[in-house]
Amino acid sequence: QAQLVESGGGLVQAGGSLRLSCASSSRTFSSSAMGWFRQAPGKEREFVAGIPRGGGTTSYADSVKGRFAISRDNAKNTVDLQMNSLKPEDTAVYYCAARLGTFAIRDSSQYTAWGQGTQVTVSS
Repeated sequence: QAQLVESGGGLVQAGGSLRLSCASSSRTFSSSAMGWFRQAPGKEREFVAGIPRGGGTTSYADSVKGRFAISRDNAKNTVDLQMNSLKPEDTAVYYCAARLGTFAIRDSSQYTAWGQGTQVTVSS
């Protein structure tokens, strides 16, 4: 079983909202910066949002700024991604990822733990 498990994906109309959740079974969750990435068919995996290990200042891809919000609950070992005003171009498999360190960076190769992904489909 994966240490990170995503949930909350599904089919939604353009303009709608979804909330993704990532649950960690790792004892190092509170020591890890967390990120959300996504990958659409035929495209490279891209950074979506990140949050430091202690929470606080978050970072986002330009394409989702103002629409998505990442948050974490270290007491529950979860990190969420609230997605509002969804667009068809948001359609992708969304992955939760973790790296031991303070900051969530945008380079996917720096993350050492990954979930199996959850599908988000936005229809026109």
